[in-house]
Amino acid sequence: MLLDLRELIANPVVRKPFRLELEEDRLDFPAVKAYLDPPLAEGIITNEAGILHLRGTITADMLCICDRCGQEFESTKETAVDVVLVGEEEDHDNPGVFPLQGTEVDAQDVLTTCFILDMETRFLCREDCKGLCARCGRNLNLGPCGCGKEIDPRFAVLEQLLD
Repeated sequence: MLLDLRELIANPVVRKPFRLELEEDRLDFPAVKAYLDPPLAEGIITNEAGILHLRGTITADMLCICDRCGQEFESTKETAVDVVLVGEEEDHDNPGVFPLQGTEVDAQDVLTTCFILDMETRFLCREDCKGLCARCGRNLNLGPCGCGKEIDPRFAVLEQLLD
């Protein structure tokens, strides 16, 4: 979605609000099973002393799969966005700077990039998730399994002394 910023560039007093749904097919993460609602980006673009700032939030309600226990859980991800928009001829080495295309900006591309960069690398159903038993596969969040402690084979001879 291209936003025309011509009026904002010419008149610094003008503020340009935006509201758009991000394309889910560009937000494919292995642990995200589905988006309950399309991710929604809302905010405003301002001209502050000749520098264009895009600020806002992206909110996504997701159905995720826990990386430790494999259970499905619902999660809400909220990403704060604060980036600078610069002309095509300016330096683009700064990751918080996005280029304009003439007097337009591809808001979909900018916001999708910000959402992807802010996404967690690990999805957990809860912070203290215990995961699965390595031997029987039982979900340890539901209670202990009956496997008992595994004895290091190097100490098996010493266990015989206890018998």
